Amino acid sequence: MRTLVGTAALTTAAVGRSTIPSAGALKPWGASERDEWRTSRKVVRSYHEEVLTKLEPLAERWEVEKYGALSQDPERFPLYSVRSRRWEASRPSVLITGGVHGYETSGVQGALLFLQSAAAAYSESFNLLVVPCVSPWGYETIQRWNAQAVDPNRSFNPRGEVVAGRSFNPEAATEESAALLSHLEALGGRDGRFLCHIDLHETTDTDESEFRPAKAARDGVAFEPGTIPDGFYLVADVTSPHLPTQARALPLYPSPGHFPDPFAKVTNPRLLWHAAIIDAVRRVTHIAPADPDGTIIGEPVLQEGVIGIPSPRSLGLCAGVTDAPYATTTEVYPDSPKADADICNRAQVAAITSALDFLLAERRAGGGAGGAAAKAEL
Repeated sequence: MRTLVGTAALTTAAVGRSTIPSAGALKPWGASERDEWRTSRKVVRSYHEEVLTKLEPLAERWEVEKYGALSQDPERFPLYSVRSRRWEASRPSVLITGGVHGYETSGVQGALLFLQSAAAAYSESFNLLVVPCVSPWGYETIQRWNAQAVDPNRSFNPRGEVVAGRSFNPEAATEESAALLSHLEALGGRDGRFLCHIDLHETTDTDESEFRPAKAARDGVAFEPGTIPDGFYLVADVTSPHLPTQARALPLYPSPGHFPDPFAKVTNPRLLWHAAIIDAVRRVTHIAPADPDGTIIGEPVLQEGVIGIPSPRSLGLCAGVTDAPYATTTEVYPDSPKADADICNRAQVAAITSALDFLLAERRAGGGAGGAAAKAEL
């Protein structure tokens, strides 16, 4: 757990790298504030050089498809996916998404590294669909939001459940989310087609120093300081029917002492799947411990390094774009003194490959904890 700043440090309009319009005014932004915010963003890196050029060599083996473009600059911000050239209905399908939050670098580069270094080993076992950079404008400007000051990772279901006072709620639809949803539909639909979805993310120090204060200013509410988890963790759907009853019954905002032992032995295949990912990633980077109240980012810990949240689809999260029984969001911590860009990228690859290895092992076993269920789904 890392506490980065105090309340007093965030009463100024200048936070982190950027100027935040109307910080502390407790009045939601209108069009002028959103325009001011957008025009104050600076291009920091090149989507073309760091992402698009890495897709070109992949076209020799994979189907590299342009599925859309951002209207603010279609030439600069085309949207691409990479998928198995032989897409067979008899094989289970896997979706990997990165760069939903463009500033989370290892989500993008980790997806590309998986394609470059590991994906071929799984191409005969799975239909693979990889979308390495959902939000290219955010990638270039190192921003969580898109150019309209909307969080793409809250925009996949604008009619989702809004809970007053909750720090995360669905937001308006975006071009980024609409393009990805349309792409999935064009490939045959998003429900009932995917066995697995892994959405690659980071939790960074700038979440606390810049982006959470900006969100408070945008929404016209007081900023409440929080903490940043010190390490890698996963995000699971606590309402999923694929989790055991005791996990689904957890109160979403319980008091300390209401949590099950996160280190207790589990036999549910989805929890075992998450545990396999954690065990693989810990060989690359450290796992985030729970805060003193037993939570990580205020959410209940289901087991070591795994938190439970409400239905991702109800929140408008990318993790909810399919009904894959094996779905999770990774959260790498790039600002640790024990991590660097290479470690973060390799941690993302380790998460993907261990997730797929577990599913293959379950299919081969055909029994044991969750083996029969996994075999049927595979």
